[in-house]
This record gives sequence, C-alpha cells and structure tokens, in this order.
Amino acid sequence: MDVAEIPSDSTTRGRFDAMMNYARQSNLAERPTGEIVQALGTQLLGRPYLIKPLDQTVDQTPAEQLVCRLDGFDCFTFDEAMLAMARAVKSGNRSYDDYKRFTRQLRYRDGEIGYCNRMHYYTEFIKQAEERGVLRNVTQDLGGKRLNTTYAFMGENRSEYPQLKSDSLYQCIQNVEERLNRIMTNYYIPQDSIRAVYDRLKAGDLIATATDIEGLDVTHTGLVYKGESDTTGLLHASTSGGVKISPDLQEYVKSIDSQIGVIVARPQN
Repeated sequence: MDVAEIPSDSTTRGRFDAMMNYARQSNLAERPTGEIVQALGTQLLGRPYLIKPLDQTVDQTPAEQLVCRLDGFDCFTFDEAMLAMARAVKSGNRSYDDYKRFTRQLRYRDGEIGYCNRMHYYTEFIKQAEERGVLRNVTQDLGGKRLNTTYAFMGENRSEYPQLKSDSLYQCIQNVEERLNRIMTNYYIPQDSIRAVYDRLKAGDLIATATDIEGLDVTHTGLVYKGESDTTGLLHASTSGGVKISPDLQEYVKSIDSQIGVIVARPQN
C-alpha cells in the first residue's frame, strides 16, 4: 500500500496514538459510535483547513497515494478521519495500520487506491459505507424530500482537476458520473425543516449540505454536535477558522445561499 509521507508517516502515527490514548483514558469504546466520532472531533478543534489535502502527491509516483494526515483537514477528510478513528476505537483494532486500512476502505471504491476510485462525491461515500454497515443514511427516515441530483461537476470542469489532464482518467471519471446518475437516489431535509428534527439527530451523525449547484450533490460536510442545553450545531472543518463548532446547524445551513438542506448519515455500532 502506497502511503504518502505528507507529513511524515511517523508524525501522523504519533498524532493517531495520542488520540487513541485519549480514547482509552475516556473509555470511549463503551459509548455509541456517533458519540465517539463527536468526542474525537472536539479534540481537534483549531486544526487548520487544508485545500485539497489528498492531491499533494499528484507529481509523485504513484500519483495517487493514501494520505492519512491529522494536522489539518478539508471538510470531507475531517468526517472521514473521525469515522475511521471511531471504527478503530469501537472495534478494538487501535493500531495505526488498522486506521490506515479503515481510511482506505472508506475513501476508495472497493478499497482500491486510485484517483478514479476515490469517493469524489460525498453521496457515493455514504452509499458505499452504508453497503458495508458502517453508516446508515437516515435522511428519508427523518422526513427528507427527494433531491434532484445530477453528477457532472468534475466532467464539466476538467481544468479544475490536474489529474484529469490524463484522457484515461477523465474518461473514467465521466463513466463514474454516468453510473451515479443511473443508480443514485438522494433525499434531503430542506433548510427550513432542519430544526424540526433536532431531537432526532444524534451526536456524530454525518451531515452533508445539499446544493442547487448544477452537477454537484453537496458543497460542505461535517458532524452533528450535541452540546449543553440540548443545542445542535455543526462540528466541521471550515474555510474560515479550521476545525470549529458552528452552534446552530440550521442557521449555518441557511447562511450560505447554495446550501438548500442537509443529508444525514448515522455511524453504526
């Protein structure tokens, strides 16, 4: 398995071990997986937002390597890392190698490392994790409405992705988008209805903000944060402030025009 040295693998291993020590001292394994996700995430408050953290090996050989960094995140890799670490805690398989294995299984289609196999669309990430019993998409159960999603953004914006200079990778991504357009059915909770389901959301639920941007499924991701006095916020890696808690989930979603609601996926025990 090709593992990127960004930062050094030993540095990331040290950060991971520190998180596992915290989990042991806090007896996190006894708690539901979602609560583990939230608890781990709050330990990383203040970590910086990184732009395209998975694309730092594009000029190396091989171009796609397993990046497992805990020094900073984008919104997608923050969710992914917290879920992978929570799986390590809950399963008792707490070695750094286990964490890398969990990350690879979440990030890549069938766990096979490759740019075209990467879960570029978050709703496919949820679908694959659900098929493996790691997540359950509860959006429809919460009263979600049908979301008209078209998967086309990468294919229509080829110049934004250096890897797609390769004609074969570009064709592969187009094939992925065509397949997703055939098989995916998505639901979302409209932005004005989010507060009505606060009492049914759980700590550590994965949140994706559905969008009306043509060709995209979601524009941002994070985790449900259940705070004191029954508050329901969003724990996320933000372009403004890094890993932070936005105190009210619905208000956060409504604050950005392109966000029309949320998709909710629940970690399974």
